[in-house]
Amino acid sequence: MEKLGLNDIRRMFREFYVSKEHYPAKSASLIPQNDRSLLLINSGMAPLKPYFAGLETPPAKRMTTCQKCIRTGDIENVGKTARHGTFFEMLGNFSFGDYFKEQSLTWGWEFITEYLKLPEERLWASVYEDDDDAYEIWKKLGVPEERIVRLGKDDNFWEIGLGPCGPCSEIYFDRGEEYGCGKPDCKPGCECDRYIEFWNHVFTQFSKEEDGTYTDLAHPNIDTGMGLERIACICQGVDSIFDIDTIKYIRDGVTELAGIDYKDGELPTDVSVRIITDHLRSMVFMIGDGIIPSNEGRGYVLRRLIRRAARHGKLLGIKGSFLSGLVDRVVKVSGEAYPEIAEKQEYIKKIISVEEEKFASTIDQGTSIIGEYIEELKASGKTVLDGEKVFRLYDTYGFPPELTEEILEEEGFGFDKDGFAAHMEKQKEMARAGRKAADEEGWKEAVTAVDVPETIFVGYKAAEFDGKILAITGEAGNVSKAEAGQTVTVYLDQTPFYAEGGGQVCDKGIMSTLDGKSSAEVVSVTKSHGVYAHRVEVTKGALSGGDVVKCRVDVLRRNSSARNHTATHLLHAALREIVGSHVQQAGSFVSDEALRFDFTHFEAVTAEQLKEVENTVNENILRFIPVEAAEMTMDEARAKGAMALFGEKYGDIVRMVSCGDVSRELCGGIHVGNTGQIGAFKIVSEAGVASGVRRIEAVTGLGLLRREEAEEAAIREASAALRTVPASLAEKAAATAAELKAVKKELDEAKKAAMGDAAGDLYENAKEINGKKLITVKFDGAGIDELRSLSDDIKKKYKGVVMVLAAVNEPKVTFLVSVTDDLVEVGVHAGKLVKEIAAACGGGGGGKADMAQAGAKDSSKISDAFTVAESLLK
Repeated sequence: MEKLGLNDIRRMFREFYVSKEHYPAKSASLIPQNDRSLLLINSGMAPLKPYFAGLETPPAKRMTTCQKCIRTGDIENVGKTARHGTFFEMLGNFSFGDYFKEQSLTWGWEFITEYLKLPEERLWASVYEDDDDAYEIWKKLGVPEERIVRLGKDDNFWEIGLGPCGPCSEIYFDRGEEYGCGKPDCKPGCECDRYIEFWNHVFTQFSKEEDGTYTDLAHPNIDTGMGLERIACICQGVDSIFDIDTIKYIRDGVTELAGIDYKDGELPTDVSVRIITDHLRSMVFMIGDGIIPSNEGRGYVLRRLIRRAARHGKLLGIKGSFLSGLVDRVVKVSGEAYPEIAEKQEYIKKIISVEEEKFASTIDQGTSIIGEYIEELKASGKTVLDGEKVFRLYDTYGFPPELTEEILEEEGFGFDKDGFAAHMEKQKEMARAGRKAADEEGWKEAVTAVDVPETIFVGYKAAEFDGKILAITGEAGNVSKAEAGQTVTVYLDQTPFYAEGGGQVCDKGIMSTLDGKSSAEVVSVTKSHGVYAHRVEVTKGALSGGDVVKCRVDVLRRNSSARNHTATHLLHAALREIVGSHVQQAGSFVSDEALRFDFTHFEAVTAEQLKEVENTVNENILRFIPVEAAEMTMDEARAKGAMALFGEKYGDIVRMVSCGDVSRELCGGIHVGNTGQIGAFKIVSEAGVASGVRRIEAVTGLGLLRREEAEEAAIREASAALRTVPASLAEKAAATAAELKAVKKELDEAKKAAMGDAAGDLYENAKEINGKKLITVKFDGAGIDELRSLSDDIKKKYKGVVMVLAAVNEPKVTFLVSVTDDLVEVGVHAGKLVKEIAAACGGGGGGKADMAQAGAKDSSKISDAFTVAESLLK
């Protein structure tokens, strides 16, 4: 058996199937396109669903890919086993109604025996129990019958809900008796580790119907998947994915940095080494595809991976931020196959570095708090941590609950997941949408889609065009006719209406029959798999299937959207020129009223830079640069310097929109014909929206004029309120602000003096508990600084005092617990006291032994909090 490198196997697989007339498609982005069922691409077949479902036409009937994938469902096993990883590559060959079982299995056998040179005597095959065809093919290929195993539906039949499904045949490698269970009937299907499945051939030849029956597909398909890391283990004769050449190179970087050895699971530190090694691969590829750390969706998955790896680095004794420095190793072994990570190498390192630094500022405090919780559990004899405390760690310190759970498990504890979930539910903006029947949802559109051909879009050149109604759907499904007052979805053979996409809003307008007797208002247009769905409100007469209708786009609205869309291209170019070439588009929204542009950057854009960007965009508008769109191959577009956007799915033929030499972007949107048509450009705001992502909002053309009118109206109102004229407004506002500041200062000083005078009275009236004076007092409208000042005054004059001061600013309460130094020396701890005191009002906090503060939400229970303080001192 020849020892082959992982990159060699990938190359050989591609070349082999190209020789079998397969189209070699590049790996799709990890971000699913038009697939609600997936957060991240997790299989080689996932990006090809539209082809298998017949919703899109594949570039060829035979395809081969090496797809990058992420799976985090069993992340808790990563590091603990030799095979689990969150990132992997899936080799696959696919047939869309072309070849079937015999060629698929024959070519598969040829590749593994003649190219990879796996020993035939160690290869086994499994088939579905009723699939005699596959069984006979394996016999024909020379596999002895005793090494062909029939397995049942659970093992060798692929189906997910309704739609395409079928039997499958898997190829196994016999690792040897030393890995087996010793049973005489040990073979594929056994639970032991002797036989490792490495290549699955799925024969999608049936369609599962709603009544549970199976019907034959007119054109059966082939979908195969072989894990690249798994076959590399076999070819290199190693038991662990962490020992194959490319991953070992990354692993070695981790151990060198930590100054430790690695013993393939034998050392306690090996788990941390594996976790960091695996998570590095995932984070590099995720960021390379445009994913940014956040608290939702795939961004949360990325944040969790980075923070988990960072924590394990700390466990290994690695000081400071270190993950970004290991990115180079991932790029070195994978950058040739995936040039996007090489192109964005510095950007990837910066994103990781920023997230590491953000986590570093809280990890020590968060870990310390978890440590206190663990000690409390041990002292109380409990084994389950309260869900509210886990939520607080997540909400306040950015500790993912999975990381808290991992730390707790290391000490033999768990946490109340239901309680945590309840607190998450209260914080709706932090909750992620639940995903019901995920994989079934991904195929649902294939099962229920309207059976019409792809729509011909003529809107780039026309705003008025005739189209034939191919289908109409209402709430109950297909209808033949829609009458006045009804809202339905209309499907045409061709349309001038732009469908919402690429960040640009859809066109609106009118659809009417040629005789003018019937018409409808087009209120929205969406597109799925090339089919345009026009949501219309019938206003007159009736629309019927087969009618030819005249479609008129609202040109004024479209032109406004076009101005804003072209302006985003000019803005993008200006940002890259002035702020830096690392700037990449991270999202956009273009309407007829304004534009919003999200971009990658790690700090606020300075006022000077914003002004320069705005001036540059306006200069390019006033240059009256022609805006041209042309279709070409992806390679031609790249050669011309066109920018492709993160996460976008592009075919072989792309549309490049050029604003002279200023901007070239791949874009399917509606644009002006000349930059001069934009009129003018004004930045309205710039702010951060996520870690490493900034947002600029701007207006153009009439939007700028409307904003000017609104600002003039606001100035007139403000002038009237301050009894001055617009020309003197700034001077009057400054004078009024100075006057208010002076009055506030006087009030604050008077309040402070009153509180200072009260220090003696408070001490004299304090309760004495076990030789300690306890002062409990509530102040309405006071600030934390005033409480601290009062605390300092009392500490200067007295000893043996515990102060529990509450400032009420409805609906919130702020507690300050302060302890004199002599009591701190005998073990009284303000930080521990304030936690339990604030909890009585639904709050929490902490701090040092001599002084601590906490926030709470229920001011009606302050007396309860004071009672808690008394009981704690008793």
